[in-house]
Amino acid sequence: MTEAENKARDKFPPLTQQELDSVIRKHEDYIAGRKGGVRAHLVNTNLVGLSFCNRTLSDADFTGAYLSEADFSGAKLDRAVFYCADLRQANMYGASLLNADLRGASLRGANLIGANMAGVDLREGSLSNMGSGGELKEAHKNLTIVDKGGANLSGANLNGVKMAGAVAVGSNFSDATMKGAKIKKASLKNANFTSADLENADLSECDLENVILRGAVLTGTAINLSEVSKENLEGALTSAPVGRSLKDLPLPLEQLLRLHKIWVDSNGKEGKQFDIVGYDMRGSASFGGLCLTLMSGKKAILYGLDFPKAQMQGSDLREADLRHANLSDADLRGGKFYKAQLRNTNLRGAQLQPLVLSGGAALVSDMSGASLRHANLVKANLRQVKFCNADLCDADLRGADLTDTDFKGASMEGTQLDAEQKELIRALTR
Repeated sequence: MTEAENKARDKFPPLTQQELDSVIRKHEDYIAGRKGGVRAHLVNTNLVGLSFCNRTLSDADFTGAYLSEADFSGAKLDRAVFYCADLRQANMYGASLLNADLRGASLRGANLIGANMAGVDLREGSLSNMGSGGELKEAHKNLTIVDKGGANLSGANLNGVKMAGAVAVGSNFSDATMKGAKIKKASLKNANFTSADLENADLSECDLENVILRGAVLTGTAINLSEVSKENLEGALTSAPVGRSLKDLPLPLEQLLRLHKIWVDSNGKEGKQFDIVGYDMRGSASFGGLCLTLMSGKKAILYGLDFPKAQMQGSDLREADLRHANLSDADLRGGKFYKAQLRNTNLRGAQLQPLVLSGGAALVSDMSGASLRHANLVKANLRQVKFCNADLCDADLRGADLTDTDFKGASMEGTQLDAEQKELIRALTR
């Protein structure tokens, strides 16, 4: 922080945590409609390093507030106003910021991993447009471009976010969901959009110097890809199919699914196995509840498809792209997911325990080397699943059955676990 910023901040005596808690309680009463409730008005307030963890502050006004290193993890901040607020190094992990106003906010080093920021306004803003707080205006004028970039928004929900003209230099948007985002004329130098979903987003006229778009979804995206190096576009999904597509299937999809059901019911004596090895299946209708047992889908593109409650026991989905797919409550026992892409995939309640075969033998589900960043595995049955060398960073495993699960070599930074699960994993990895 510059000398000018320190002087400006020091003109506003900091609130104590006790004083802040009193303001929050009154605001929560206001939200609940209880007597004595008062909306939190924290404009130009010095709140450096204070805790808002898991509190409800929807519709609160933090315009121009000093909030560096504040803890907003798990807080509910829907429609809150952070216009030109200083949020550098703030912890907003998993916070809800639906339709919040973050215009001109300084987010350098802020942690917004897993935050729900749908409809957030991140456009540029300036306190010089406001009629009060002269000292703070001067301090914000001294904020550099670097101070207004560098936020960690990995895995955040940024659908419909407004970022036109924003400064996001060096920010991390990896695995973020940014469908329909308005990012026109933004400064995105050195920003990381690895595996981000930018479907129908507008990135026209942006500064794309050294932007990383590896594995990003760019279907319907307005962007000048000629400004991005081939290396930084590796694995990106555009509107063009990857390999063979639905129109290249040997028979209509509905007929292939009927033949597969016959094949399963007859133990392979009749019908035909559902084989989509290497196919780009984007655009398919829902597979919810269907019989896909023993399907063959190695290296298939299944991005964003729906498989809720599908019967997929023993399926071969090695190296398949299942990012953003819905596999909630699906029966995946004995499935092969070696090196599959499962980032942001919904596996809530999925069955991945061993598949018991006739004669008593069991087929263990294999997620070795798979990428499951930000995946939802809440209440999934993960008994004996092999996660060897898998990437489970920031995945949610709360309530999942981890009995005899193999996490050898797995990356688990930021993985959400219950207290009992943490102890179990410590015991398993000793």
